[in-house]
Amino acid sequence: MRRVAGRADFRIVVATPATTDALCAPLDTGGRLSCRNGNLVVLNAWRWANGADAYRSVAQYRRYLINHEFGHALGNSHRDCGEPGGLASVMVQQTKGLQGCRANPWPFP
Repeated sequence: MRRVAGRADFRIVVATPATTDALCAPLDTGGRLSCRNGNLVVLNAWRWANGADAYRSVAQYRRYLINHEFGHALGNSHRDCGEPGGLASVMVQQTKGLQGCRANPWPFP
């Protein structure tokens, strides 16, 4: 992946909760979730600022958020916790909880 000045395959947007809801429709983000919709990777600004309970560090949560939503852009679906106590796949919906796994912001531990 690399940043480009012109036309891009994907565009990342940090948006207010209301704008996130609009850009992610018909997915219901409830003003708190992020999404990938078409060529847009939409990061909810509330989450960007506040993180999620699974992460003590907002910086680490941001890494997870970007990797998770770009994972969708690359064709990956949500996953469940593979091994309780192990590292969560980046495609686990860690924003909603860890399902017994440990937080992991990286696609490959």
